[in-house]
Amino acid sequence: MAWWRGGRSARLRAVVVLLGLCAPVAAPGGPAFAAGARPGGYGFAPGARTVAGSAGTAGAERLEPGRTYRSSLPAGGRLYYRLRLAAADTAYVPVTAVPPADAAVTATDGIRVSVRDAHGTPCTYDSARFGAGLSPRPVTALGQREAGKALCQGAGTYWLLVERLDADGPGTAAPARPWALEIAPATEPGPARAGSTAAPRTWDSATPEPPTGAARDRTGGDGFASARPVAQGVWRTALVPGETRFYKVPLDWGRQLHASAELGPHAGHGYVGGALGLSLHNPVRGTVDDAFLGYTGLRRSVALGPLPPVEYANRHAVQAAVTSVRFAGDYYLVLHLSERMTGTYGRGPFGVTLRVRVDGRAHAGPGYAGDPRPGDLFTVTGHDREAAVTGATGGGDDRAMRLVAAGGIGLGTVLLLVLAGWTVAGRRAQTRASAQKPTA
Repeated sequence: MAWWRGGRSARLRAVVVLLGLCAPVAAPGGPAFAAGARPGGYGFAPGARTVAGSAGTAGAERLEPGRTYRSSLPAGGRLYYRLRLAAADTAYVPVTAVPPADAAVTATDGIRVSVRDAHGTPCTYDSARFGAGLSPRPVTALGQREAGKALCQGAGTYWLLVERLDADGPGTAAPARPWALEIAPATEPGPARAGSTAAPRTWDSATPEPPTGAARDRTGGDGFASARPVAQGVWRTALVPGETRFYKVPLDWGRQLHASAELGPHAGHGYVGGALGLSLHNPVRGTVDDAFLGYTGLRRSVALGPLPPVEYANRHAVQAAVTSVRFAGDYYLVLHLSERMTGTYGRGPFGVTLRVRVDGRAHAGPGYAGDPRPGDLFTVTGHDREAAVTGATGGGDDRAMRLVAAGGIGLGTVLLLVLAGWTVAGRRAQTRASAQKPTA
């Protein structure tokens, strides 16, 4: 305990550190807002490198699979980024656009993303729009180069093109402020052995009964990187208008996810279309399904459509909601409460209940001929399953902090207990040192 022997100043520094560690913790039942978050804010991945998009392919900055990047997209903008891909790898490039929290948006505003080969031929297109909620929120579109398809084959240079979709065309918004971007390119190696190229013919598409029982408090993260793990069960949070929260469910091969969200009753009168949105994204952040509910002040719920079990062969299906459930890993549930709720029902907060059900039997997945980037992208570990139950987001401090919160112990009490322990330990150390000194 060198810090104790360092004297009073060292002990005070330790107390300050402890205060910093404990300050963000909130007990269950308290305000369900993440520390440092604000309604409409987005939590970018820590350490994400900032890159500037290019108006053309010349001079476009290179993106490395397995890393996360930040960028900015002006009104009516078309930006290019460069990729270097191997022939056998399927590449996924999700782009999340984050407008300012007070931006005015229409239902058709959003982004379009494509990956293109060296000749400019698009491999795929994907778009994401704000929809009926008319509320600025993070939206994600996925660019993709799939190995083995007719287009975009071979190793070499590819281009990511990100386009901003403005309802009235470029430059008409006043003021036209940029949208922040988060880009997280990833690659999936081919299978070690060739398998069936047919999608599973049958799967249980019946909608099961949602989980029941007492809801547990679980505040979501403010971005993909900080998504809070959840397992099967009933989870409760609170949102204010304009707020978006991220959760993640670890799904093994063979497991099947069902999810619904419920917006509790609130005083007021009027109808808000697209008041609560529930979206599901796969491990590479591609959209699997989304659903929105209109609100009249009464308790209402919305559910995702039936989804198949996670199987490698799903990629050979026709329906997008099936092809996107193609690998094991973290599946992201995203809740958004429309900013338009404010005008009719006030600032809230509004109680939201998330119900998650996981069916199916887990089994081994296909053997890959290499490693994905990032390396743990399509892996579910025992720690992931435990974290989904406990809500831990990583690190050894999670368990201690949860125990403090669950026990209802105030911060001052915690400090007193810890300082008392340090004092006892320090006195014992001094006593042992005195006992070991030679006597005359």
